[in-house]
Order: sequence, then structure tokens, then C-alpha cells
Amino acid sequence: MAINQETVQRALTKVRYPGYSRDIISFGLLKGIEVNAQGQVTVGLAVTTADPEIPKRLYADIESALQAIGVPTPVISIAVTVPKNTPAATSTAANPPPANAGVHQVKHIIAVASGKGGVGKSTFAVNLACALARSAPHQQPLRVGLMDCDIYGPSVPLMIGVSGRPEIEGDVLIPLENFGVKVISMGLLIDENAPVIWRGPMIMKTISQFATNVRWGELDVLLIDLPPGTGDAQLSMAQSMALSGAIIVTTPQTAAVSVALRGASMFEKVSVPILGVAENMSFLEDATGHRQYLFGQGGGLKVATALKTELLGEVPLDASIRQGGDHGIPVVISHPDSNPARVFKSIAWTVWQKLATRA
Repeated sequence: MAINQETVQRALTKVRYPGYSRDIISFGLLKGIEVNAQGQVTVGLAVTTADPEIPKRLYADIESALQAIGVPTPVISIAVTVPKNTPAATSTAANPPPANAGVHQVKHIIAVASGKGGVGKSTFAVNLACALARSAPHQQPLRVGLMDCDIYGPSVPLMIGVSGRPEIEGDVLIPLENFGVKVISMGLLIDENAPVIWRGPMIMKTISQFATNVRWGELDVLLIDLPPGTGDAQLSMAQSMALSGAIIVTTPQTAAVSVALRGASMFEKVSVPILGVAENMSFLEDATGHRQYLFGQGGGLKVATALKTELLGEVPLDASIRQGGDHGIPVVISHPDSNPARVFKSIAWTVWQKLATRA
């Protein structure tokens, strides 16, 4: 491979800023690349941080990325500016996350997202989590977590059958667990009928604490049920966590399709791969096998095609799914041999295979 500025920059797009899903190029940290006649590569970066470990991590990751393309001894220069008396710098230095908390032992983090509300995203996330916990035939069960970041409408606890307050050890929340899935949600931290009247910064702080101050432990997959839309909370999560990918949930109708595409574009802008599209409430099937497409047909495929990704599956409109959510026993648990359960299990297996091949 010929080593030039273009190949060096392409290699640097694989270097993520520590703790974020974005690479150092899209963050605008790269200040220069020089390749001389002898093939010596020099890279310059400028970062602003109060954490002395960040430049060390960046140096090591850049060196590794360049050595992978045949640059044995790159010259790496990182100019560091320490913010003075800023709240972020003060809190980072004085209150680091507990060593036994956070997502650093999680292999894969997946965002479950939708452009609009009402598409059954949380129902999908709960059933996908339970299916993943049972989707590794002839292997050890997968270790799965579910982070409910739908702050205004936290329905995950009801759907997965957990209740009560999480225990606290020091500054660390211990997630509740059911059906082999670890769960944390705002719904577990507030009174059942209490309204959440918060502005953006408070929401983003809570989501950040779900990532840093919860003892997730060793997990194969952590699903994040994002709020609908593409506001600050969604963007903050996409930028602040090293996401392995995102799943877009839509329904078949045209209105949902157009909004789903706008929602997916956010992940593309922050370099988070789209693992696939799931179409929810695809059809109603009667006892004879006849299908009625109440909300139209083919919307999920349109979204997947536009995003150049895979249609993971079509989840039917089925009373057993709703009943499972109401009773806290997801359909993949209550009716494991039903058609909806088979669809969720198929999607879970496809997603896990995608993740396993990228590991």
C-alpha cells in the first residue's frame, strides 16, 4: 500500500476519541499530516481536555492505526490545552466515575432508535433484549443489558416486569434484572405517576450517569432505548458512547418512513453504522394465515434500501405482544414458539452475527 496523506487520513478515521463514537477526523482534532520523501509520517493533533489519560490513549491508538497500514515509526504530536476553571474540567478531575461502574466491560453497545414516537420502539427493544439473552444456540447465554433512555416515557420497567428502586453502593446504581437482562430506567428512580419536567441539560446528565454510574459489569450486548426524535439527548448519546451500531425501528406507513430516514441520518453524521431496520406492526394475520396490511406495506424495506442496509425483520401486529408488555412478560418469554417470538429471535440472531463478525 502506497503511504500518502490520503491513506494516512483514511487510517485515522478508525481512531475514536476515547469514550466517544466519533473519530478524531470528524471531531476536527487533526491539524496536519506530512509524508516526506523517505516515507516518514508526521501527524499533528490539538485537543482540549483536563484528563491526562486522553492524550496517552490517542497517541497509542494513532500509533497502532498507522502501524497497521505499514508505518512502523510515525511521529505523533499532540498539543493539549487544559480548560481553566470550567465546570466540565472541575467535575472530571474531582469526581471520576467509580472504577467498578460504567460500560467499559461491555463488548457491544447498540442504540435502538426511531425518528418518531408511536412505532413500538420500546416494545421492540425489550423483546430484542430478551431474545438476545437466548439467541446463542450451543453457546453460553449472552449477557445482555437494557438502558432505558426514554426519560419522558419510561415504559421499559413495566414491559420487562421489574419494579422497585435499584440498590446504591456508594455512588453506583445496581441495575435490576429479569429474564437474564439487566435493566436501568428513569421509571425505576421516580414515583410511578410523577411527571418528568426537565430541560435538555438535566436529561443529558441523567443519560450520562446511566452510562458511567451504573454497575453494568461484563456484558456481551447493551441495548439503549433512545427517546424518539433527533434532539440533544439522542445526539449526546451517539457522540458520547462507543456505539457498535444502531437499529432503526419504523412502521410501514409513509409518514413513519420519512421520519425514520431523518432519524437515521443523525447516526451517519456521527459515524455510527446502521445495523439494520426493523419494521414493526407490519401486518395483522388471522387464524387462516391471511394477512391484512393495516398500515401499508413495504415501508421498512424502503428505509433499509435508502440507508443501504438490511431489513432485519417484519414484526406482526399481534395481541400477544401487547399482552406481554402489559403483564411484564415479553412475548419471546410468554409465547416462545409464536410467530412474533420467532421474528424477534431471528432478528436477535442476525444482529448478534453482525456484531460477532465485527469483533
